[in-house]
Amino acid sequence: MLNTWILIGLLSVCTYLSRVIGVEIMAGRKLSPTLSLYFNFVPVGIISALIIKQILVPADGQLNISLPVLIGCLATAIAMKKLNLFLPSVVIGVMVGMLARFCQ
Repeated sequence: MLNTWILIGLLSVCTYLSRVIGVEIMAGRKLSPTLSLYFNFVPVGIISALIIKQILVPADGQLNISLPVLIGCLATAIAMKKLNLFLPSVVIGVMVGMLARFCQ
């Protein structure tokens, strides 16, 4: 148990240091338009991958669609389009997803 906590602590320190070093190296530098475009699309790509992983659930060697997660994601997207506010849209999506899960 102690070894697990030591590992978590070491990984946390390494992650923090790599982030700080990256920010210090990149601070004040002008990025090329291509690199800037790449860095703008990284968060979108990561979020998309995480969402797809939650929607498509492997079971018995097949991919099944999780309807509550899909409905919650669609509700979040619609709320984001209408409200243009991130946090309320996420709250709406979570509430709709939970409602869809409990009504199944």
